[in-house]
Amino acid sequence: MDENKVAKTFEDLGVEPRLLKAIGEMGFESPMPIQEMVIPHLLEKDGDVVGLAQTGTGKTAAFGLPVLQRIDVSKNVPQALIIAPTRELCLQIAGDLADFSKYIDSLRILPVYGGSSIDSQIRTLRKGVQVVVATPGRLIDLIKRGEVKLSDVHTVILDEADEMLNMGFLDDIKEILTHVPEERKMLMFSATMPKEIAGIAKEFMHEPVEFVAGNKNEGSKNVRHIYYMVKAHDKYLALKRIADNNPDIYGIIFCRTRKETQEIADKLINDGYNADCLHGDLSQAQRDLAMKKFRDHVTQLLVATDVAARGLDVDDLTHVINYGLPDDVAVYTHRSGRTGRANKTGVSVAIIHSKEKGRLREIEKKIGKEFEYKKVPTPEHIIEKQLYNLADRLERVQVNESEIEKYLPGVRKKLEWLSEEDLLKRVLSLEFNRLLQYYQDMPDIDLNASDKGEKRDKKQDKDRRVAESGYERIMVNVGKAQGFFPGNLMEIINRNVVGSKPDIGRIDLLSGYTLFDVRKDDARRVIDALKNEDFFGIVLRPEIASDRDYSRDSRDRREKRGRKSSKEDYGSSRDRRRKDSKDKKESKSKRDRKDPDREKPLKKEKKEKKEKKGKAGKKAEYNGNYEIFYKKK
Repeated sequence: MDENKVAKTFEDLGVEPRLLKAIGEMGFESPMPIQEMVIPHLLEKDGDVVGLAQTGTGKTAAFGLPVLQRIDVSKNVPQALIIAPTRELCLQIAGDLADFSKYIDSLRILPVYGGSSIDSQIRTLRKGVQVVVATPGRLIDLIKRGEVKLSDVHTVILDEADEMLNMGFLDDIKEILTHVPEERKMLMFSATMPKEIAGIAKEFMHEPVEFVAGNKNEGSKNVRHIYYMVKAHDKYLALKRIADNNPDIYGIIFCRTRKETQEIADKLINDGYNADCLHGDLSQAQRDLAMKKFRDHVTQLLVATDVAARGLDVDDLTHVINYGLPDDVAVYTHRSGRTGRANKTGVSVAIIHSKEKGRLREIEKKIGKEFEYKKVPTPEHIIEKQLYNLADRLERVQVNESEIEKYLPGVRKKLEWLSEEDLLKRVLSLEFNRLLQYYQDMPDIDLNASDKGEKRDKKQDKDRRVAESGYERIMVNVGKAQGFFPGNLMEIINRNVVGSKPDIGRIDLLSGYTLFDVRKDDARRVIDALKNEDFFGIVLRPEIASDRDYSRDSRDRREKRGRKSSKEDYGSSRDRRRKDSKDKKESKSKRDRKDPDREKPLKKEKKEKKEKKGKAGKKAEYNGNYEIFYKKK
């Protein structure tokens, strides 16, 4: 068969009728690129294979169909071994192979994994199986018990090889390969090709043929990559706005740690979102339930760690959201490859702060795609999007005329006093009161950032010097650079304000100065209380914030002066403290010399202390160097 010829059907690739019938019922119409390349080679030629393709591009069928076709069902011994990094992926592969082989009688496939009864797996092995799909740890356990024999295995497949490498399974793989025949055919499938994977191919494979669907480490062509730039503490707010702005979202939110995964999932659930979590601290039953609910679309958002999400094979994800960028570009490739599958389009979202922008550029270089910058959706845009979505749902809803008709007269009579417009307003309010209330007066959290760091726009500067209703904004000439924090401010106010304690509102700490709100009735008392107070050598000069020019240039100059003066003030105050300490010691010494009656009790007291301590006391006093001390004596 000419390998350059583009195959139109699975039949053209050489797949046998029983398999064709099964995959036809599963909706397989035309082969995907990796399948076109790999299936004919595995069916017609010898030699090992390295297949490089993104997650969700049809790798299981690419190696599964030819492997099943080469099984001799008359032999009840393992003939094909497929190794996967996680239990979930192991079950996923075994399930797909079982569907493919639906019409092949007597072909048995066994998933072997930890977290399930080893006794039941042993019983099935003793009855005889032809295909074993296994995780490395449980397979080694069964090999050591002598329950699985691999001497008749003619095909070994490593799926998600780069992930197995990341999870530290290299030694386990080496151990397993010592139990299979030297003449086996070996296949290795991976989404990326780091140098370690190339090393495995060189060490364990015989002149492998490499098939690449797309370019190495390239992101899926059907995935759109976008990013939002916010302050680090606004990431969760940005996540909620992204979800609200996409009413039909069905996606995975990737977090870096188990703790963060649980925290974000709990917050989303408490805020009324249809969410769940998936991480290693959950029991196997909990993880299975979470994945089943997500696959069945019962859950709309799944918050997961990278390892836990392996094997979660879902074709219709609309979004993959990176709550934080991973350190490894290959991990990002795996994440983004979970959407845009089966010729559908998807979106990979990165929510980052300014310090992560360098890592974003590294990912762009590796995947060969540029991230599109997007402003975080504003409350107005989100509400508009949700309203139009509701209108679409009302248009598309299926009406059961026969059943609903009998209830209409009573409902019509009850609502006949409402006009069409009033009725529409009430329907929308019923759906959106919570959303409208939440987003009322919410600020824009998008951060305009350059490569040098965060830049606050003029609107943010203006907002900072505008007090809340009923309050006055006060500026004081110390900030974070001088070690001034809210606790210091409150302590000085409470100590110096006469009468009832003032009501303090929002506090904004900056490098060289501090802004805070106080009720207008209390503003003058607070300014008088702070005026000329000393903060570690810095004289406080409070004033009404609106009286100052807060343009960006003047602010930068003021912060620079604040940093400079703080160094001088710290230095001068430190010198004064040292001088005061020295003066106290000198005055004490003079006082002792002038007062002979005072000197005698002091000498007597010291002498008594020394005698009381004895040798043991001297050991402690001289930090263990008592031998040297006695020699000197």
